[in-house]
Amino acid sequence: MKKNNYRSKRQQWMMAAGSTASLVASIMAANAQSNGVTNAPTKLPTVVIEADKVESPALTVPSIEAAKAEAARVAGGADVISAEAYLTGRASTLKDVLDYSPGVFTQPRFGSDEARISIRGSGLQRTFHGRGLMLLQDGIPLNLADGAFDMQAVEPLAVSYVDVLRGANALRYGATTLGGAINYISPTGYDADKVRLRFEAGSFGYLKAHASSGMAENGNDYYASYTYSALDGFREHSRQNSSRIFSNVGHRFNENVATRAYFTYVQSFSELPGNLTKAQLESDQEQANAGNIAGNQQRNYELVRGASKTTWQHENNQFDVSVFWSHKDLHHPIFQVIDQNSNDAGIDIRYRNTSDLFGRPNQLTVGFSPTFGQLENANYLNVAGKPTALAAESTQTSHNLAAYVENQHWLKEKWSLLGGLQVTQSRRKFDNTFTGPGAPPDFEYDYWGVSPKVGVIYDYQPAWQFYGNVSRSFEPPTMSELGVIAGALVYRDPQTGWTFELGTRGERDWFSWDLSYYYAVLDNELLSFETAPAVFSTINASTTVHQGIELKETVRLFKNLTTSSEVFCEQDAVNWTTTYAWNDFRFQDDGSFGDNDLPGIPKHYLRSEMVYTHPCGFYFGPNVEFSPARYYVDMANQLSANSYVLLGMKAGYRTKKGVSVFIEGRNLTDEVYAATTGVITRVIAGNQAQFLPGDGPSVYAGLEWRW
Repeated sequence: MKKNNYRSKRQQWMMAAGSTASLVASIMAANAQSNGVTNAPTKLPTVVIEADKVESPALTVPSIEAAKAEAARVAGGADVISAEAYLTGRASTLKDVLDYSPGVFTQPRFGSDEARISIRGSGLQRTFHGRGLMLLQDGIPLNLADGAFDMQAVEPLAVSYVDVLRGANALRYGATTLGGAINYISPTGYDADKVRLRFEAGSFGYLKAHASSGMAENGNDYYASYTYSALDGFREHSRQNSSRIFSNVGHRFNENVATRAYFTYVQSFSELPGNLTKAQLESDQEQANAGNIAGNQQRNYELVRGASKTTWQHENNQFDVSVFWSHKDLHHPIFQVIDQNSNDAGIDIRYRNTSDLFGRPNQLTVGFSPTFGQLENANYLNVAGKPTALAAESTQTSHNLAAYVENQHWLKEKWSLLGGLQVTQSRRKFDNTFTGPGAPPDFEYDYWGVSPKVGVIYDYQPAWQFYGNVSRSFEPPTMSELGVIAGALVYRDPQTGWTFELGTRGERDWFSWDLSYYYAVLDNELLSFETAPAVFSTINASTTVHQGIELKETVRLFKNLTTSSEVFCEQDAVNWTTTYAWNDFRFQDDGSFGDNDLPGIPKHYLRSEMVYTHPCGFYFGPNVEFSPARYYVDMANQLSANSYVLLGMKAGYRTKKGVSVFIEGRNLTDEVYAATTGVITRVIAGNQAQFLPGDGPSVYAGLEWRW
């Protein structure tokens, strides 16, 4: 009897605390019929989801239904992106995956894997080798031990869905960065096609071929994929190619215990065309920077990664243990030839308990996540891309020790209160092994941080929530942000800040929405500063403010244009989806820059599409990317990138099994624009080449077969 009462409470909890749980089930049911080509809101009867109905047979990997229900229990910005949402078009870059995730700004440097990726203004100074976010695969960190990450480490075609947790809402992954976490979830033998073949081709010599397979039987399953991609590039000196293998093997010992092993191999080659001045961009955006050509600048990257995850569940308890090891080999001719070999390893121990507390539903998460890394670095003088004389050599070691706890308690049927805390200890150690002139000194820095969070959710109605939270972020510098300035060793403080967030999400008949407002006050923000003409170092800024709006809405404008059913999954319709971000990032009473805007990201950014979908699998419609106002490249607010509008079109036919096709056009009006920019301090002679042109008009097509 007690167990039945408990299950009744759990059903109420899943309805009230996960107020979009019924929406999740509706979307999944609709997708099963409409072949996953729409994210339209739905109108179906309420569905009660019990834990055993959303549990994945894989046990170690949550189902997408469970992930969406979990996102609905986050007291802040969070969303889940199904791979089906972006496989209706080209699936090549981070932008292709994250374009319609609210609050995520992603712009490739030159149509490549590397991009400026930022949430809430994280990592403003970077258009490469990311920082300010935690990137994960299956809940296991892809970041190196010093906090940096490589964007080449993921493959959009080897993904089941993507979990995006903005800001301190990523505390459940042990992340306390300003931006939050992006978690790529791999397919398993339980949800993957037995065979999938996909081929994409298009403008600028773009080619991509993918083959994958997955099966499950008698508690064992496997998934394996191979992807090859190549691109000549829109610009001169921007050729790329990559090969990626992603695989995992799982074994379920019994209904309570399962384990999974992962193997990843990535080999990536990229030429770097470099930045242009604004005048160069407007006269010939296809050209490369002359210095990049002379130095044959490239970024060539190899990654070998192994990981495992073991899950134990019993009644209201879940215990996860994950371990990983990765080896990275980087050959990077730029101003010098950088040659690096690194090894990183870590473990994540996480315990979750969902037993009632004081007679009310409760969810407790406790974790410990240490990571360790060592990097051997050598810099050589660059002569036409070839290493010559040794210019620098060092051994760099890092570690992060993070312990975290988060508890969510339902005070009443509609109110839940969340509290969390993370304590982090980080070390950055540099040992110089170069004896030549100008050798930098050794250093070793320890950083301690305490990051609390308090949040609340109010379930106003079924499938309609309000939420708010207050949190503290903590980000020690990465190894590349430490070292000397003007010949002297300079200490950098960790970047810290307090963020306040309010928001709402839900679904009402023909309309669904996800809206967040945040206000963050940062101390010691890590920014790139020009210490001499064209010589950059990272410094700690004075107080800065990041505030903004993150919005996604989907409107079902018309239905039954050529059909007559009252059942959603049998209707055709026109669906209008829009994401909008207001990014107001600025100095606060700075001695040099006053209240100037921080450079690097548009203040307003909108992405919108209007798509007709038919239950047979056919879809087509236009889309737009709009940056309506100029934004600054420099801290003195003298040089800016222009506004732009890009028009596109997409059409296709997609099925769950058999043959699917698509064709997609981008920048159809031949807009000349800067996709993103570098960041400088002030405009001076010789430092104005900061603009990275976006691609010109392009067409892509794809063919896929699934069995």
